[in-house]
Parts: sequence; C-alpha cells; structure tokens
Amino acid sequence: MFGGLAFMAHGHMCCGLVQARLMLRVGPDACERLLEEPHAWPMDFTGRPMRGFLYIDPAGIATAKTLRTWVGRALAFADSLPPKSPRKGKKRPARR
Repeated sequence: MFGGLAFMAHGHMCCGLVQARLMLRVGPDACERLLEEPHAWPMDFTGRPMRGFLYIDPAGIATAKTLRTWVGRALAFADSLPPKSPRKGKKRPARR
C-alpha cells in the first residue's frame, strides 16, 4: 500500500520503512505533539497528510536509542487499540 515495508502489531499497522524514512502510526492525538520533535513530519503519502501517521527522517533514527524510542511510541499506540477480529473469507495458502 505504501510502497515500503510495514510491520504489524496485534493486527494493526504499527511502523514501516518507505525508502529511507521511518513511517509510524502514532494516532491523531500524539501526532500533533510529536510533529514538534526534530526530524518528524506529517506522512503525506497521498499528497495530503494522513491523520495519525508520521515520517521520521533518517537523521532522527541514526542511533539504536532514537529508533527504539520512535518505534516504542508506535507500539504503544498499537497496544492501545482493540484486538482485530480474525478475517473471514478466503484463506491464504501456506508459504513453503
């Protein structure tokens, strides 16, 4: 969907990589506050900012500590969401 690699937590999109940028789902409330952090900017994948999503420039995740901090924020948001119910319909074939 985003042309990158996405990671899920409890069935919810949590974070991912789009080119060299970290993409985070932090929720609309935290997003406004976190946009004040260095290297953070609105995710505008579609040409319009997506509510609750951020991009983090590579300089903002240059150390293991800063990467862990940003991903921890996205995981906290994913943990706050209700569990996804199993999908109904076609099952995917098992990978070999």
